[in-house]
Amino acid sequence: MDLLNRIKQQAAALLPELIDIRRHLHRHPELSMHEARTSNFIQLRLIEMGVPFETGMAKHGVVGLIKGKNPGSRTIALRADMDALPITEQNETAYCSENPGVMHACGHDVHMTSLLGASAILNELKDEFEGTIKLIFQPSEEKFPGGASMMIAEGVLENPRPEKMFGQHVLPTLEAGKVGFKAGKYMASTDEVYLTVKGRGGHGATPELNVDPVLIAAHILVALQQIVSRNAPPQLPAVLSFGRFIAEGQTNIIPNEVKLDGTLRTFDENWRAEAHMKITHMAQSIAESMGGSCDVFIDKGYPFLVNDAEVTEKARLAAIEYLGAEQVVDLDLRMTAEDFAYYSQQLPVCFYRLGVRNEEKGIVHNLHTTRFDVDESSLETGAGLMAWLAVKALENNN
Repeated sequence: MDLLNRIKQQAAALLPELIDIRRHLHRHPELSMHEARTSNFIQLRLIEMGVPFETGMAKHGVVGLIKGKNPGSRTIALRADMDALPITEQNETAYCSENPGVMHACGHDVHMTSLLGASAILNELKDEFEGTIKLIFQPSEEKFPGGASMMIAEGVLENPRPEKMFGQHVLPTLEAGKVGFKAGKYMASTDEVYLTVKGRGGHGATPELNVDPVLIAAHILVALQQIVSRNAPPQLPAVLSFGRFIAEGQTNIIPNEVKLDGTLRTFDENWRAEAHMKITHMAQSIAESMGGSCDVFIDKGYPFLVNDAEVTEKARLAAIEYLGAEQVVDLDLRMTAEDFAYYSQQLPVCFYRLGVRNEEKGIVHNLHTTRFDVDESSLETGAGLMAWLAVKALENNN
């Protein structure tokens, strides 16, 4: 039996175990930089497989190595993120989160399960390929500065250094059994924008005696939409959105200050820097023209993610070989962000999508929502395809 069909058979045989693993992880989610139990669980699974690993990078990271024949010939890396989100789950499943206010609402439980499944398959087949596969279980994808940047700083891409790297992420708009790829720029950079508008509070019935920061903040909020609609180059997609506007006054009390928190997303470093300056100048100028002031803090976050064209095209062809052409789709540019982008700044990468949608089962809810869930048949695809991509990437002609 050829290697492709052996991987398919192993992935299918592993599915019940993968479902158990995913449900355990889903029941016990942990927030960024608090993934101690999750890390311990992963370590135990690797011990059971007989896969050597190291721990401690970015506090809770786990890095394993599967060595095939001639392990020094080349190395590739596979990555899964580990952290959950501060969301209260509203699903009524047997595997619902048991940690109040914390939920795997972004599919990281699926990512870890897929990588553990791929690890089991690859470890069984290590006499069938040449080279080394580095397994990276990374904490804190959801929180700045990002576990990827921390693990890189602590040497995750050294000893041995991988030639290329693969990452997988669930996509709830794509049916289970399908996967998606996009070469080139794929996901946006992300910055957090914090504005503190200061005025002089007082009685709401005597506005002439006050400098109203609520009104100033409202003008700033509307005016900043010009940054994208009237300033961003049309060939460079960008988003500036504010999700938090806090004015701690009352019906008849104007507060002394107002806070606005938002996010900037784009795909060009020059425009990104220019947008930072425009946001700062516009917010401060409007506040000053109305008698107040504005403190601006922009926390520069993840870079934009670039999928290497050659690595991604070969991965796409390998996915067609594994799943069939009808199961492989082309993806659109996304304004969401991922700290996997840090790896894409260091070496050739392919970050692809795993379909998890099943409308018949009502599994249709988006990422970062209280009712997000996945069709667990996708775990067979996730584990098997990741193992196949690793094997293909180690071939001399790949």
